[in-house]
Amino acid sequence: MNKQKLSERDICTKFITPAIENAGWNIHTQVLEEVSFTDGKIYVRGKLTARGERKRADYLLYYQDNPIAIIEAKDNKHSVRSGIQQFEIWVED
Repeated sequence: MNKQKLSERDICTKFITPAIENAGWNIHTQVLEEVSFTDGKIYVRGKLTARGERKRADYLLYYQDNPIAIIEAKDNKHSVRSGIQQFEIWVED
């Protein structure tokens, strides 16, 4: 199998999902796939408001009903670091 020709979805199915399961995560109760995890930034300009793009993740891992990790998959045409700038950190009080 030539990994360079695999799509992002193939990488998820063949490598990432099995690795998550092998690490002890329950795919049915602790993992969501291809999910939006924010409604997007709110931009205000005078009296006008608009919402930015929703942030999406390939995987969102939950522990005791709390999201604790995001996994961003990439095909082999992208570097490992190419997905880092996709996400901003949100901290809830």
